[in-house]
Amino acid sequence: MTKRPSMGTLEFVVLFGLINSLAALGIDALLPAMRVLEGAMNVTEPNRIQLVVSMFILGAVFGELVAGPLADAYGRKIIVLSGLGIFFAGSIVSMMAVDLDQLLLGRIIQGFGVSGPKIASRAMIRDQFSGDAMARIMSFIFMVFILVPMIAPAIGQWAMNIAGWEAIFIMYLIMAGIGFLWLSIRQGETLLPEKRLPLSASTIFRNVGLIIQNKRVMAYTISVGFVFGGIINYLGIAQALFFDIYGIDQQFPLYFAMLAGGIGLSLFANSQLVMHFGMYRISIVAQLGLIVLSSALFAVTYITGQAPSLFIFMACGMGIFFCCGFLFGNLNSMAMNKVGRVAGLGASVVTSFSSIISVGIAYVLGLFYDQTIIPLLTGFLTGGVVGMALLLLSNKFEDKDV
Repeated sequence: MTKRPSMGTLEFVVLFGLINSLAALGIDALLPAMRVLEGAMNVTEPNRIQLVVSMFILGAVFGELVAGPLADAYGRKIIVLSGLGIFFAGSIVSMMAVDLDQLLLGRIIQGFGVSGPKIASRAMIRDQFSGDAMARIMSFIFMVFILVPMIAPAIGQWAMNIAGWEAIFIMYLIMAGIGFLWLSIRQGETLLPEKRLPLSASTIFRNVGLIIQNKRVMAYTISVGFVFGGIINYLGIAQALFFDIYGIDQQFPLYFAMLAGGIGLSLFANSQLVMHFGMYRISIVAQLGLIVLSSALFAVTYITGQAPSLFIFMACGMGIFFCCGFLFGNLNSMAMNKVGRVAGLGASVVTSFSSIISVGIAYVLGLFYDQTIIPLLTGFLTGGVVGMALLLLSNKFEDKDV
């Protein structure tokens, strides 16, 4: 194994946060351009433009299914670098699109590519940390993962105002290039050759079976899927919702960043609290908060017969995203903590399964968007209720680690 300069915690967190943030950046920076893209791609059915988000995630699902086994067989680093290269190619295809179909093809390629860095980098983290220590590092990384996309819509709008929507994809090319060079120079391989698993169908299917049979892993995975489904649904309708209900257009990136700030705050708080209270207890409280806040907004909407004021929506919305931040770091870490022997494949199964669930939920809810916040609240409330039930149930399982 080639020796590389050792990284401090700060550099490690920033690098892996940057790599992981490409998945969210690939969505969030494009949100201000949704209405512009609708016109540029000659989209006649307004709800179809939401596919720009869901097709990116669908591409990631397919990529996640193969990235894990490849990372276990050939090492983590080569999969991260290959994924960044594919993401780079998808950005070029998208930037040159002349219609929605070509744009969606580019988005699928982007999503497929970003899955390599997403999966293999998490396996790299699992190679070096475990338990609550891993949850702490993951919280730091997810904090960077959130802070970058927080400002992404503002950057995307700024780039679009200067050079059109294509400039957003140029930004993607630059980010992917920086991540590629930084990781190439500073991060060594974390999976020793003697610990690599042969790439065979029988081995993969056997290990997938072991992961799926682990009730705790699947409970945490499904919980992530339902919570993330609410987030993806929000991303798909966010710009339309702020414009249709509150008349917010040019200031959309500011309000988006304020809500996303709730996730950033909770991820920072989680990095400080998880070593004292543990992942499970924090997740239970966060699920409870998600249920209470979503129900409160539902009650206000039902009683008044109209959308809540912008102040109430933002206050409760920040609280909802605050709860989601705790759940992202802890549910993913609890699932990954059980699959240390096959961390790459485990990351694939956990991420792809949760993504399939979340995309399905977001797609269905997106079809019912009717210029109200009801579909949005339905996603978050469902995620809270289902997630709470699965967490309570998981505590009764006694599965061994995979």
